[in-house]
Amino acid sequence: MNKYSPIAMVSGGTRGIGLAIARELLAHGWRVSVGARSATDAYAGYSADQLRVYRFDAEDKHSETEWVAATVRDFGGIDALVHNAGILSTRSVVAADDDEVDRLLEVNVKSPLRLTRKAWPHLLAAREGKVLVMASLAGKRVRNADASLYALSKAAVLSLAHGIRHCGADARVRCTALCPGFVATDMVAGLPLEQQQQATRPEDIAHIARTVLELPASASVAEIPISWTVEPQY
Repeated sequence: MNKYSPIAMVSGGTRGIGLAIARELLAHGWRVSVGARSATDAYAGYSADQLRVYRFDAEDKHSETEWVAATVRDFGGIDALVHNAGILSTRSVVAADDDEVDRLLEVNVKSPLRLTRKAWPHLLAAREGKVLVMASLAGKRVRNADASLYALSKAAVLSLAHGIRHCGADARVRCTALCPGFVATDMVAGLPLEQQQQATRPEDIAHIARTVLELPASASVAEIPISWTVEPQY
């Protein structure tokens, strides 16, 4: 492994979109630091020079600090930060209680914010640091009442991505929000089978993610809406 290969931190990298992004990056010469709540055998065959899995729990601030420190210690820096970890809610903004609202915002919004702060000095030190935020089309429009609380959290994380983009402007640290609709992961298990079969594949998202991460700083991309079908707006 080339010691100059770029280093990406990927949260929630043991399944679904996060796993697909990590594998896509590994296949194209990146070194990857995966943050996960538990151990995984999804990366069997990769060397410690290519990939390491560290404990990360979005509800545990201490794990955020330890993950960033361990990545820098073991890989020597951070070139890209991929905020993929998140949780789903099917409650409306009226029906949800305060505990559910707080947990959704903690995992989907506040943890990525804290991680960015902790990784920021290393992103500034990189040649052209990158932050990729997994938002959602739910953050751009509310489909129905049961999607409204989740949409609230994703609208907030979309604003977070734009805020990071402005903070990194002068230092050429670029931030992009990916906004997919239905993706064929366990999060869409309750959808009709036909929609599940037509949903965007995690590998499609991963391809787009790598393309964005490998763009030069002269190509700043604010957000990319991605839908499994042709929607009126997107």
